[in-house]
Parts: sequence; C-alpha cells; structure tokens
Amino acid sequence: MTAVRQWDGFAAIESDVRAIVADPRWAALPPPARAQAVALRVLDTPDGGRWLFGAHARWYRQDPADGRWHLSPPPADRETRAAARIVRIASVILPHLVPAGPDFAVDRGSVQGFVGPDVPHGVTERVRTLVVAQRGRRREDFPMHGPFTELFAGEVASPVAAVWGTLMWCAYAPAFDGNEVLLSMFGEFLSRPLPGDEWVRWLAPVSLDDLIALYGERVRAGHPEAGLRLVALMADTAQAVRGDRRFRPRAEALLAMVAPILRRTGEDVSAAHRGDDALRQAWLARCPAHVALAEVSPGDRFQHALYDLVEALGFLTPKGADPRAVAGALLAADVAAHAPRAADRIYPWLDPELRHILHVVLTRSTHPLRGCWPRSRDAASPPASSGASSAPPAVLPSALQPPDRASAAALLGAAYATGLAWCRLTGTAVPERGFATASALAQRLAHERDDPVPGVPGTYPRHF
Repeated sequence: MTAVRQWDGFAAIESDVRAIVADPRWAALPPPARAQAVALRVLDTPDGGRWLFGAHARWYRQDPADGRWHLSPPPADRETRAAARIVRIASVILPHLVPAGPDFAVDRGSVQGFVGPDVPHGVTERVRTLVVAQRGRRREDFPMHGPFTELFAGEVASPVAAVWGTLMWCAYAPAFDGNEVLLSMFGEFLSRPLPGDEWVRWLAPVSLDDLIALYGERVRAGHPEAGLRLVALMADTAQAVRGDRRFRPRAEALLAMVAPILRRTGEDVSAAHRGDDALRQAWLARCPAHVALAEVSPGDRFQHALYDLVEALGFLTPKGADPRAVAGALLAADVAAHAPRAADRIYPWLDPELRHILHVVLTRSTHPLRGCWPRSRDAASPPASSGASSAPPAVLPSALQPPDRASAAALLGAAYATGLAWCRLTGTAVPERGFATASALAQRLAHERDDPVPGVPGTYPRHF
C-alpha cells in the first residue's frame, strides 16, 4: 500500500503563493487584488496563531494584541503544521507584507561565518592585489576620517579603508577565523590588533554611511576624481568577493548602488554637495529592496537575522526539538551575558511566542530552555559576561551541536548576525570577544585545520 502523505498546511500555502507570484500576470494585478490573494491564504493553527506567507518569501505571524504582523519562522512541529487550516480574515493586508515579485527571486547567499570555511584562495588573491596597490597613497590626497581613523595607522590613506569597508559591509556576518588570510593582509595598515581572541576576530560591520562618507567628503572638498577612485575601489572589491556566497548578495547590491557613479551618469556629485543624507537616499534608491530594508530599519534587520538563526537550527527538527524555541533561548543567553537591559527594546520586534520565550528564559533561572545555554565544559553555570577575559571557554550542550562543519559555520554566522542586529537595534556596543552563542560555536570549529589551497599540498597549519 502507498503511504498517505500527511497534510502540511505551511508547505501547501508556500507552494501556492510561490506559484501565483511566479505567474507573469502577478505584476500586472492592482495592489488591492494582490493583497486579497494573500489574505485568502492565511493559516490558522490550534494555538491561535495566524500566519501568512508574504513579502521576501517569508512567513509572518500576527500579534493578537494589536493585529501587527511580525516576520516569524513557521513552526517545525509536524502536528502543528498538519492541523493548520486556511481562515478568512477581515483585516486588510498592508502593502509591505504583499509579495512584489522580484523579492521572491533574490539570492540570499549563505549565512555562514568565516570561521570554518575560509575565504577561497582566488578571492583573497584578488583582494590582495587591490590592497597592495594602495601602499604609498598620500593622506593629503585621500584623508582618513570617521571610524576608520581609529582602526588604521596615522599614515594610511582612505583607499585602504575603502577596500576594508567594502569587505565588512558586504560580509553577512564579519566573524573571521583569526588565521584568515583576508584579514592578515591588512596587518601592515592597522593601528592596533583586531578585536577578538586567539581563535576568532569578532568584527563590527562597517555601515553604508561610512562608505558614502568616503566618497562624499572628496566631492565636497573639490576632488571628485579622488571620490570616483574610492568608489571604483569599492566596486572592484565587491566584484572580487561576489564569488563567495557569504559576500554575494550585498556585494551585488553595492555594485548596483555605485554603477551610475562609475558610468558618470548619476546625480551623485550634486547629491554629495547637498550632504551625505542626500547621497544616501540616492544610493538606497538603486539598492535591491531586501538589502535596503536592512539599511533603513534596524528592527527589520533584526527580524530577518533571527529568522536566519531559526533556519540554521533546522537540523534539530528530526531530533524533536523546536528550532524557534531554541533560537529564543540562545537569544536570551546572548542578551543575559552582554546587555540584559536591552531586552525591553527587543520585545516589540518579536512575535508573541518568541517574545514570551525570551521573557521567561531571561527571568526564570530554572526554566528548562536555559539548558540550551552555552556553558563551560567543567561547569553547569551559564556563561559569564562576554567581557570577562578570565571565563573558561563555553560550548553548546551536546544535543545542540551541529552535525557537520558547514552547519556549524552557518549557525555561527546566523548567531553572530543576530547579535549584531539586536545591538544595532538597541544601541548596544558590540562585545569585542563575541557573543555567548557564537563564541561557543567557535570552540567547535577553532581546532579544525584550514581549507586546502589549490596548488599547495595539504593544508595551511594554524599559527597563533
């Protein structure tokens, strides 16, 4: 006999919505008709949850308290998914929740951190060529300013910052192997060691505003050709790293933003004279929507990062664990270790279930989900503050250990990106020694040998 496949409401609706959005007629539909099509495919689950599959090809859950829809990964439990039923809703689906069409086809790249899988040799060599060519540039021609001033030595000029800033902005999660060649090539230009520990460099991302300021300053100073040179370096760097999926989506977004400057067809020079805010608007107008959203809304950026974290925990589903609950517990571990008071500014951006999980795990020391928290190998206590240099290395509980190197790197990247996102959302400084969850995952990957390099027998040994 042929086994009867169990109904999965979430899989069915997702397939249906993807099909109608892929239809060429979707783009021609008036916005109210598209919103109605989404409204006819809302799911109801036995726990009272209401779900829709919408913009950015992701799921949203409604908060019954105020009717808002929160970006929210769907439940993994088979029984819950099988019990989901389509329900008619009276409320209007707001435009930002309705698929536009192109948002369903975006390349999200990889959420892996740069700990575990190294940046490919060909990519690093292309970047090295760009960096080496900047030796000897004069600060009088390319002054350094903003956050780059503290990072680089006094004689280093801003073209080096343009390459570095592009790498950091394009990286999904800039947590790098401490032995990563992509970082070591900048050693001669740095004013101090990069933040981190003996295994990992926990780097803060460079903002788009920092890149824009490099160009805008030169234009306003009366040196538009120097500004053009800096933008060309950004484009060359983005082009060099776009072959690595951890850089690709944002590298392609940056290339789209600066293309008119390189063609000398945009209004960027006049926008720069009006100030960096005007220049930012011009760049974002050319930026793909999913990247632009993360730039203009820290809350949305956090929600998408947390969504990625839940997906990176998908390996737990066959074990009977709920990736959503574990993600909430790991978020609580990071917040508790680094900035407990930041929780109040995070709650409004969580769906009702995740909001409850974060609250109870933070406030109840005996809550079972605290068993997911990283802890030292020889102690049963939760992790100390991330700023405590004397704390023993922590690891994830064995039940949460990813099954392989790739999934461990993905979980590390998603965890670090989530930490950076809630720090930005709440105005919290990024810890120089990493967040509890990402640091624990680094312990899983740190002792592995580096990736093989073409043409070099064996692998590079680690040197610390």
